[in-house]
Amino acid sequence: MVRRVAIIGAGASGLASIKCCLDEGLEPTCFERSEDIGGLWRFADNADSGRVSVYRSVITNTSKEMSSFSDFPCPEDFPNFLPHGLLLEYFRMYARHFQLLRHIRFKTTVLSVRKRPDFATSGQWEVVTETEGVQESHVFDAVMVCTGHYQVPHLPLASFPGIETHFKGRYLHSQQYKDAEAFRGKRVLVVGIGNTGGDIAVELSHVAAKVFLSARSNTWVYSRVSDHGFPFDMVSTTRFNHFLEWLLPSAIMRRIKFRRFNSWFNHEIYGLASVKRCLPFCMLSGTVVLKPNVKEFTKTSAVFEDGTTEENIDVVLFATVRSPLKNNRSLYKCIFPPQLERPTLAIMGLVQLTGSVMAGAEIQARWVTGIFAGERGAAGMGEMLHFGGDKQVTEIKQVSTTSLFINYTSDIASCAGVKPSVLWLLLTDPRLAMAVFFGPCTPYQYRLVGRGRWSGARAAILTQWQRALKPLRTRVVEDGASPWLVSMGPVLLLGVMGSLWGGQGWCRLICWELMRGRRQK
Repeated sequence: MVRRVAIIGAGASGLASIKCCLDEGLEPTCFERSEDIGGLWRFADNADSGRVSVYRSVITNTSKEMSSFSDFPCPEDFPNFLPHGLLLEYFRMYARHFQLLRHIRFKTTVLSVRKRPDFATSGQWEVVTETEGVQESHVFDAVMVCTGHYQVPHLPLASFPGIETHFKGRYLHSQQYKDAEAFRGKRVLVVGIGNTGGDIAVELSHVAAKVFLSARSNTWVYSRVSDHGFPFDMVSTTRFNHFLEWLLPSAIMRRIKFRRFNSWFNHEIYGLASVKRCLPFCMLSGTVVLKPNVKEFTKTSAVFEDGTTEENIDVVLFATVRSPLKNNRSLYKCIFPPQLERPTLAIMGLVQLTGSVMAGAEIQARWVTGIFAGERGAAGMGEMLHFGGDKQVTEIKQVSTTSLFINYTSDIASCAGVKPSVLWLLLTDPRLAMAVFFGPCTPYQYRLVGRGRWSGARAAILTQWQRALKPLRTRVVEDGASPWLVSMGPVLLLGVMGSLWGGQGWCRLICWELMRGRRQK
């Protein structure tokens, strides 16, 4: 049985890991190299000691309800998509509420983690740290690595001939980007069309003379806001939708998704065929110009693979990433190195989900700490001894690129013994069952049963839409929607999901009739 646990990093994953260790009666010690919690979500004007942080205007891609810790809902007056400052404040509230700060050693860098000579029997690790120039050696029963995805900027200069030898302008990585003011009046080329590249291109378009966005591959663009003004992830990430994806043939699912994503704008018209939030408008107004992959750079220009050239480029900003995700295919459940004699090393949050990574990391931490404490999950670990066969390699490849949020979290929750049974809920609590199946798959669902069960989970699930709508109700509209809308719960969700799936007209019809009848009463 593990007792002392070293946790590396005090970001979102690290905080959840500390709390889960405490829940299991373990003794966590968290080492954080900076002076505060929050990880990359703690904004800094300048990178201090190489610490990665977000840029000034960044806002979460996942809504607060889908990203909350499972037993600590985000305040109802917080907006649905949080600026980095509010997300950091939420982390501080979480840390204060569960008294996590006392377990963190700030300004302490972990230099090495090595197996002890008797690791085969003890499973212990030797951890060497440095605080203000003084090194110290520790012995821990287990280690949880919570350093996140992207710690080192990826500048693929070798892939762009001339950038180092000929180009006279400035080039930098998006990690160095903090705000748009420094680029006022410049002609900027942004390389990369992921979340960061698309957002920065839009922001630069307000001050730069011209912005060019180079995309090597296609991508889909969707808004944070779904039909009827609801957060997109709360409407789309449901067990009902997950069931449909399992039930319907993949060809039909692709057509539904293509239709859905193209309902906002036709991606082919914009040269994407398969852009980001405000990008379509910026492209229509000419402030952002989409370009193919860069072939080479000259002194002042960029030559693209389609033969076109853009002259007088002042700045090249690389929004490129190299994630350690490519290495997690050797990790059991994207967490445990299977070659170790003892499962006492866990790599946390190293999975790219279609939903909140914070929620994914927390359910990981609950399973991992349960294993450390010897309380649960040991039976599932037997499979790890045979990990590496063709079947397992195929499964982990599917997880290690981009995994459906419900697929992965439900799998880990099953291992931890905390996955709720919708059928059992239907028999014992039909109202809750409807909210769990048709409503958003929020983290609170994994606090309904098993170890770590939270008495407030049911109420959190049944009031999640109220918390989502509360920050929007800052102005009373007497002739508009009435408060009855908030209480409709699964009925309202069914109608919204009918819109989401396009062809489910019967679903929308049933719901609007139900709501009309409820309102008339």
